[in-house]
Amino acid sequence: MNESFSGTPRSITLHRNRMKRGALRRRARDISVMLVVLVCATVVIWTWGRTPTSAYLPPESHYLKLQTEEKAERIPTTLNTESKDSYSSATPFVNKEDSKEDSTDNKDTEEEEEKHVEEDIVSNTNQGKTPIIEEKKVEQVKREVIVSEPKYQKTPTSEETKLEQVKHEVAVGEGEASKTTHIKETISDPESNILATDEERTDGGTSTARIANQACNYAKGKWVVDNHRPLYSGSQCKQWLASMWACRLMQRTDFAFERVRWQPKDCSMEEFEGSRFLRRMKNKTLAFVGDSLGRQQFQSMMCMITGGKERLDVLDVGPEFGFITPEGGARPGGWAYRFPETNTTVLYHWSSTLCDIEPINITDPATEHAMHLDRPPAFLRQYLHKIDVLVMNTGHHWNRGKLNGNRWVMHVNGVPNTNKKLAALGNAKNFTIHSTVSWVNSQLPLHPGLKAFYRSLSPRHFVGGEWNTGGSCNNTTPMSIGKEVLQEESSDYSAGRSVKGTGVKLLDITALSIIRDEGHISRFSISASRGVQDCLHWCLPGVPDTWNEILFAMI
Repeated sequence: MNESFSGTPRSITLHRNRMKRGALRRRARDISVMLVVLVCATVVIWTWGRTPTSAYLPPESHYLKLQTEEKAERIPTTLNTESKDSYSSATPFVNKEDSKEDSTDNKDTEEEEEKHVEEDIVSNTNQGKTPIIEEKKVEQVKREVIVSEPKYQKTPTSEETKLEQVKHEVAVGEGEASKTTHIKETISDPESNILATDEERTDGGTSTARIANQACNYAKGKWVVDNHRPLYSGSQCKQWLASMWACRLMQRTDFAFERVRWQPKDCSMEEFEGSRFLRRMKNKTLAFVGDSLGRQQFQSMMCMITGGKERLDVLDVGPEFGFITPEGGARPGGWAYRFPETNTTVLYHWSSTLCDIEPINITDPATEHAMHLDRPPAFLRQYLHKIDVLVMNTGHHWNRGKLNGNRWVMHVNGVPNTNKKLAALGNAKNFTIHSTVSWVNSQLPLHPGLKAFYRSLSPRHFVGGEWNTGGSCNNTTPMSIGKEVLQEESSDYSAGRSVKGTGVKLLDITALSIIRDEGHISRFSISASRGVQDCLHWCLPGVPDTWNEILFAMI
């Protein structure tokens, strides 16, 4: 010991104290480390007990979001709809029975209509369109309607999507119970009658309840098969339905298009019932003002109200609205019928351009006609006070052939138009729609209770050409190009823009009609020239019935 350490007793004591303090510090450090480990372990165990996995996963925003298997097919809006600032000059199909308009609107002859006025199809450059308008048209061509893929896919619901679809059967012939069309999940043969359908009606009993949610976007939804359709017989509604639109009276043999119903995506739609409609429209008048597609909607409504049955008690009140066949004319400027049990009137007035047209020289049979782009039809100015629900439309008569054949001359502010940009037909049409809608909107405060609608463009489905260049629409399979519309805005841009900010509502039927190309009269027309197909007008019963169902839900 003396060799390892030597010193006084005092120094030995100091040395021992230092050794003790070092040992205490090491022990305190060890205890601190143990306490830290214990605390950390406690925190980990507590956290794991609350959320054993999610506490250590990255935030949801960092997840890689993969596209679902449900693909969306894009169908261009140029499937015979219109562009933002211009409109195609292609000639619409015109039936012989529609060739005559009233004396203040259209002076087409039967011969001209049978030939369909070949001058109708002209290039946009011949319409005086500026390069700027052309650029906008090209931009509009790129706009697309998002619709679902025509094959089976799940449709979202409030409680998750359905697990599967089942087969339905659609009766093809009326009274021919032995002939049925089987509904399958896939569509491969465009000439077959196989349809894609849903397992059942998802709206259940709520479909008959009146919809209180007026904010529903009825244009967004899907087509589904419904064995309870059609709402009336196309072969029996002869009192109201023109034979040229009754496909049951033609050589067409497939009628699966009659068994399809529109189902809005986020809300149920009240099922149409004639007596319910009449009660809601008691002591009121519904007026359709527009072209031949407006007339189809009118005839559809009459068949829907009556169930396609003959009604001898319904009164012809056309003279009350000036509907009298003029001397030398083929027909009056419209039709009006009244249901006496509820004093409900339903009428149609022909106004193919939805603006005022008047002869420049009333003493000259060959006179030109002033086409006042900034004036609503004279009929509306005279009879709006008698109307409770107004549905307007225009579109397919805005082409050079119609203007030249009818000797229409554009006027603005009471004088011939000199604005070259406005002379372009697409711009003239959009200007007219905006002017008429604005005028109707200005009249709403003067007519309390008046509900006004502008119906968007009904699409044309000519494939491989126009009506006079081999264009056709031979598809007979419903929903073969899609069944669901998912877009928020209307495919008819100018219509949506015209009603925006007004009290006039948009009856948006364009996108949902685009995916119903099988519903046209097609090659079965009994009024078209030989070899010409009608890919503009619809078979009735058919797609226009859905337009009226949506209208019924909105009034």
